[in-house]
Parts: sequence; C-alpha cells; structure tokens
Amino acid sequence: MEIVNWNSILESLLFAAGDEGLSLKQVAEVLEVNELKASEIIEDLEIEYERDTKRGIMMVQLAGTYQLATKKENATYLKKLVDSPHTSTLSQAALETLAIIAYKQPITRAEIEEIRGVKTERPLHTLMAKALIKEVGRAEGTGRAYLYGTTKEFLDYFGLKSIEELPQLPDKADDEFIQEEADLFFEKFSETINS
Repeated sequence: MEIVNWNSILESLLFAAGDEGLSLKQVAEVLEVNELKASEIIEDLEIEYERDTKRGIMMVQLAGTYQLATKKENATYLKKLVDSPHTSTLSQAALETLAIIAYKQPITRAEIEEIRGVKTERPLHTLMAKALIKEVGRAEGTGRAYLYGTTKEFLDYFGLKSIEELPQLPDKADDEFIQEEADLFFEKFSETINS
C-alpha cells in the first residue's frame, strides 16, 4: 500500500492556489478527506514549516484561507528582487491582462478571466507590483469584486497624456482582432522594458 505524502500534496495545492489560498473545506474536498483529517494535515504542514528554519516560506491563515507566504526576515532581499532592473520584464500573460484592463476599465478579475479564458491572479499581482494597474473601486452586486484600472505610471510608460489616447478599436471587433491590436500596441512596451 502506497503511503500518501499529505504535506507534499498540500504544499503543491497551496502554491497553485497563490494569493487566493484554500479554505479548510476546499482542502478536504480536493484531498477527499473529512474536515477533521484536513485540519490535521494543515496543522502537520504548519509544524513542519515552523521546525525547518532553513525554509523561506511559511503557511499563514488569512480570512479563513490558508496560504503560503514568504518569511518576514527575508523582506530586504525580496525588495531588492522587485526593484532589480532584471525583473522589469512582463510575461505575455501580464501584457494580455494589461491590454484588457487598458481597453475595458474598470473591469473585474472575473471579467478579465472570461476574456482571456485563463486565471489572471499572477498577472494582476505583477501589474500591481509594477504600479501599472490599481484597484479603482468595487463592482455592484454579490461579492463586490474589485475593479481594476490603469495608473499614471501606465500612461507614463506609453507616453500617453490620457487613456483616451489609446488606439481606437473597431466597434464590432472580435476577440482575436482585439488581441492582435493589443499585441501590436504593447510590443513597443515589451521591447522597452525587456531591453
């Protein structure tokens, strides 16, 4: 009978969940165990992180979810990484997300994900860390999701006086055309920050 390494599995799940984290119920459902067993697995991984002082990550509980986080004592090095010129590149996913926000703002993460067809948590985090986008309010309705929009830094990067200077899109453009236009527009930006 194969022994299940719950700590390894939970660590992978928490890493994949990112900033959203996982609730006790989600952990139990994915691991196909009851909540008591899931709680024991979570506690066991927490203890493992506390005992191993060589690790750079820890598990935290925020707003009813469990997440992986970096240790506070490493903050100086993390700041250097963020400020490093070598980390100024944006991935294709971040550029696509930025294009969608620029043209559709204010927009929620769910709306962005519907357009892209994939999760956008990491690209949003990257864009916010680079101050190219910000939270500009809350959507009406259930959950009151955050609305995202571009920043002054975004305008500065592209040499725009206002968002109205973005190239116009046709009234009835299909998603593929919008993506092509956005790719062309952001190509200049990508080349600038990658050089």
